[in-house]
Amino acid sequence: MIRVGVIGASGYAGAELVRILTGHPQVKLTSLTCRQDAGERFDRIYPAMSGWVDLVCEAYDAEKLAKATDLVFTALPHELPMSLVPELLSKGVKVVDLSADFRFKNAQTYEAHYQPHTAVDLLERAVYGLCEVYTDQIKSTDLIGNPGCYPTSVLLPLVPLLRAGLIDPDLLIADAKSGVSGAGRGATATTHYCHVNESFKAYKVGGHRHTPEMEAILAEAAGRPIHLNFVPHLLPMTRGMEATIYTQPRSGVTIRQIEECLRTFYSGRPFVRLRGATPPDTLHVKGTNCCDIGYKLDARNNRLILMSAIDNLVKGAAGQAVQNMNIMLGLEETTGLHACPFPI
Repeated sequence: MIRVGVIGASGYAGAELVRILTGHPQVKLTSLTCRQDAGERFDRIYPAMSGWVDLVCEAYDAEKLAKATDLVFTALPHELPMSLVPELLSKGVKVVDLSADFRFKNAQTYEAHYQPHTAVDLLERAVYGLCEVYTDQIKSTDLIGNPGCYPTSVLLPLVPLLRAGLIDPDLLIADAKSGVSGAGRGATATTHYCHVNESFKAYKVGGHRHTPEMEAILAEAAGRPIHLNFVPHLLPMTRGMEATIYTQPRSGVTIRQIEECLRTFYSGRPFVRLRGATPPDTLHVKGTNCCDIGYKLDARNNRLILMSAIDNLVKGAAGQAVQNMNIMLGLEETTGLHACPFPI
C-alpha cells in the first residue's frame, strides 16, 4: 500500500482529496495536517465522512510526515508550499502541489502575478500536471505542479488543436464560469451567500492570475507566444465549471478535421469525453474526474466554438492530483477515480 498524506486537509480541495483517497484501493491515508483545525478529528470538521475517516488533523511536522508517508499532497494557499516542499523532497517524499507555486518554469512570470519565489531551483524539476498532455514527464518526476481549474477547462480543448496547427493562435478567447467552491473555504464579501445567490457576474476581467499559466502552456503547444483573452465568471452554485472558447480555424480546416484531431489525441484517455456539437453540462461531470468537450463550427462567422465542463474540485483540483499520483507511481490512471457519475 502507498502511504499518503494531505497537507491542508480541511480546505475544500483537501477535503475532496481525503474523500477520493479514502476509496483508493492502493492507498493508505496515514496523515492529515491543517493549521486552523489541528487536534480535530476530520469527521468532526466534515461530518459526511463519519464512519469513513477517523484520522485526527495534526500540525505540520516534516519529520513525522516523512516517516509516515511516501507521497503527500499540498493543498495550501500559494506561497506556503514553496517553503515546505524542498524539505519534503530532500527526505524522499514525492509531492503533488495543488497551489500555483510549481506550475511555472519561469520564476519571473510567477513573481509578476504572485509573490517572490523562494524555491526557484525546483521549478525546472517540477512537471506541470495536465495529465492527458504531459503523461510521460509525469511518470519520471517526484514533484507535480497540479494545474488550476480554469486552466484545465481551457487547455484540454485547445492544446491538441494548437499542436496540430488547425487553429489561429492569434484569436483565442475563453469565457469561463465557476461554482463558488473554487474560491476556497474562507468566506469573503464576494463569496458570501447573500452576494452570490441570485447573482451572476464576471470578475478579475483582464487580470486573472490563471491567464499567464494558460498562456505558458498554450505557447508551448503553438510554438510561439500566445495572448489569451480570458474572462472568468462566478456562478451561484457550489461546484462545477464550464468554459466556452472562441477561435478561428485555419483556412480550409473542417469540423471533421477538428473532431479527428481531438479523438486521436484523447484516444484511450477515459477522463476526456467528446460530445460533438452537444454543449457539455456541469451536471454531467459532477463528482467525476471527467472533462467533457464539445465543438461546433460557426461557418457564417468562420469561428470554431469549443466548450468544456469539469467539476472544479475534482478534475480541476483533487481528482487530477490523484490522477497525477497514479501516473507517477505506475498505477492505472483511473485507479480510485472511476466511480460512476450521478445521472441526475
